[in-house]
Order: sequence, then structure tokens, then C-alpha cells
Amino acid sequence: MRREVRLSGFGGQGIMLAAVILGRAAVMYDGKYAVQTQVYGPEARGGASMAAVVIDDAPILYPKVTSPDLYVIMSQEGFEKYGSGARPDAMLLLDRGLVHSRPACRYLEVPATDDARSVLKKVIVANIVMLGALVTATGVVSREAIEKAVLDQVPKGTEDLNLRALRQGYALGEGAIHEAA
Repeated sequence: MRREVRLSGFGGQGIMLAAVILGRAAVMYDGKYAVQTQVYGPEARGGASMAAVVIDDAPILYPKVTSPDLYVIMSQEGFEKYGSGARPDAMLLLDRGLVHSRPACRYLEVPATDDARSVLKKVIVANIVMLGALVTATGVVSREAIEKAVLDQVPKGTEDLNLRALRQGYALGEGAIHEAA
């Protein structure tokens, strides 16, 4: 089954890294096919940034995300630029403290940045918290796969922190999914 995931936030939140980790989890550890793309530009330092991942059980013939069914949105500007036009049957994971708008589709409010700051004491792992929530809420890849991919990609010496962030996200991903108003 083809899944199209769009991740957005602001430059410096680790949006690109999260997309790389997600694609790696699918390919290396879940035996799926994946293609990851990202947008570079002036938004890379502070403005809206975006990365996308296509995951499928079959070879991917067209690598671009054309109609995302899953979104990870970590900033208001990211929502406005990349998530506000989500299709009615899409699912959005919104960073509750940073995204104030609500979509016209299903969504889950995830306090990723708040929990990274208050529980884990490192706001830099908010992207990993969001990945954990994404995996729990959608099953897009397995927990085992995402854990191995995180360990492959994070800087040496930060493995424990990042695994704790992922597990914090698992718990947050079990939250109530809201329907469109």
C-alpha cells in the first residue's frame, strides 16, 4: 500500500532528518520501498521547510508526493504552506504548541516540542518525538524499524536520548484523534 508522507516545520527542527529516518526505517528494516525528497531554499534557516517520503510495498515508479495521506506539521507556517490543503481523508499530526490552526480532516495534537523541552530537557529531539507519535498513530513503519533507523542516523552519544524521545512519542501517538470540525 502506497503511503505519501509530508513533513513540515521551520528550518532547524530536524524535518529533513526525520524524513531520512522514516525512509530508512521502511527500506532497511521493514522491507518496503521508499523515496525521500526535500525542499532546500531560503526557508532552510527559520522559514517553512518541507520533506516528503513515499513508502510502498511495491517498487515506486513515481517518486514525488502528489497527494499526501499523512502529514507531520511542526510549525504554523509549515501548516499554512504545506498542510492547510490536505485532502479530507488525510491524517495530520500537529505539534500542539506550535500549530494553532486545525485542518478539515482527521488530526492528532502532539505536544512534541513541549514534551521535548519539559520531559526530555532537549527541544532538539522534538522531531524524534513526532516520529514516535506518527508510528503509533498510523503504523506507517514498525516500532522496531524506526528504532533501528534512529540509532543509525543520530549522532554518537545521543542514542539514549533519542530512544527516550521516540518512546515519549509512542505514548503521545496513542492520544485521541480529532475529526474535522
